[in-house]
Amino acid sequence: MIKTRFAPSPTGYLHIGGLRTALFNYLWAKKNNGQFLLRIEDTDQARLVENAKENLITTLKQVGLEFDNTPIIQSERLKIYTQAIEKLIAEDKAYYCFCSSKRLDDLRKEQQANKQVPRYDNHCRNLSTEEVEKKLKNNEKYVVRFKIPSDVIVKVEDLVYGKISVKSEDLDDLILLKSDGFPTYHLANIIDDHEMEISHVIRGEEWLPSLPKHVLLYEAFGWEKPKFAHLPLLLNSDKSKLSKRQGDVAVEDFLAKGYAPESLLNYVALLGWNPGDDREMFSLSELEKVFDLAKVNKAGAIFDQIKLNWFNAEYLRQAIDRKDGTYQDILAQAKNILPDTYDLEKVLQVASSRLNNLSDLKIETTFYYNLPNYKSEMLIFKKSNKEKTITGLNLALEVVDKTTDWEENNLTENLQQVIKESDLSPGDLFWPIRVAVSGLEKSPSPTEIMWVLGKEESLKRIKSAVDKLK
Repeated sequence: MIKTRFAPSPTGYLHIGGLRTALFNYLWAKKNNGQFLLRIEDTDQARLVENAKENLITTLKQVGLEFDNTPIIQSERLKIYTQAIEKLIAEDKAYYCFCSSKRLDDLRKEQQANKQVPRYDNHCRNLSTEEVEKKLKNNEKYVVRFKIPSDVIVKVEDLVYGKISVKSEDLDDLILLKSDGFPTYHLANIIDDHEMEISHVIRGEEWLPSLPKHVLLYEAFGWEKPKFAHLPLLLNSDKSKLSKRQGDVAVEDFLAKGYAPESLLNYVALLGWNPGDDREMFSLSELEKVFDLAKVNKAGAIFDQIKLNWFNAEYLRQAIDRKDGTYQDILAQAKNILPDTYDLEKVLQVASSRLNNLSDLKIETTFYYNLPNYKSEMLIFKKSNKEKTITGLNLALEVVDKTTDWEENNLTENLQQVIKESDLSPGDLFWPIRVAVSGLEKSPSPTEIMWVLGKEESLKRIKSAVDKLK
């Protein structure tokens, strides 16, 4: 069975890059009728953030990425890691390292000064059993390091980057167990992936340099290794690594601003992957069918906020037009944003083409609830005059007052009939009505606005406009 996992560290929010990693793991599992599992990697105790674990789980569920297990928590598995360490030491595949932080710092500085690649010099690799026992008895601080085999060429094929070949002499003895008794990522993730029967490890490109070391660890334990796929970096528009310095990168921030989970997933899916054609709009279930690791690109993918806004605007517009299940969620959120002065369904329908996300709703609809204090000159179309404007507004009052079937189409048709039966141009009539009912020069169509406002409020605003011109 295909099994994938998402394994975040609870050191903060779910990064948009983390969402992409989770999504690709989810899609690959679902496409192959497999399982998508969650593991919380909380062994770096110094960087833990309160409630981060709960927030990560909640955010994944909010966007619709349901996992198929009770989350594995690494800090609850320390005994398993300790036993694995003891096994490696007993088989002479790992060793205690008592080097102080000062010695390691001095070593690194010396290597840098000599223009060498900083790496551990294997100082403690060949300590005698007696020396080790003496240091342990004296309670000297230690870490446990993995013995990188000598004169070995590590070969592995990555599903994205292809064949990788590294000489073991270019690798240093990595730390498996830290001085606080917690395992490093390298050890814990190998053990957990094995025990969880993970078939495909899909993770960020930043772990690619560690891949040869992980392969050697699998071999040291005598375990079959999974298949690996490393995902390209997400980049800012300037090609730098995506970071909070240049805007929102937390999934929860996008959700809080009213971005639809569906649009986030759709857009993120296309960062570093393409379906092989020009199609862009996919539901999650559609992505499950077409996703293919073979179509993941090596090049870094640029996170484009403008493009995300386009996706979200499309999702909002389509959901509002369809009035489906998603629409009910949108309507519920709208009720928390706007007062119930007017029919919110009408407000949403008119505003839908102008929204990038629901946080825009308040800005785009302010004129309904608080008419701007516009100047009378705004009422006069640039190719019209005061006299024609007053005439147009008075005729509009008559039409509005006589309209009984209060629909936008009826209002439009009735006003267009006025133009046919008079010497007024569309600008003489529709422009001053727009300003009268919205207080703005740019807005939805005046008849759409009046449809939302209702007859009484529409008449009130048009009468007020006539008074401004007297």
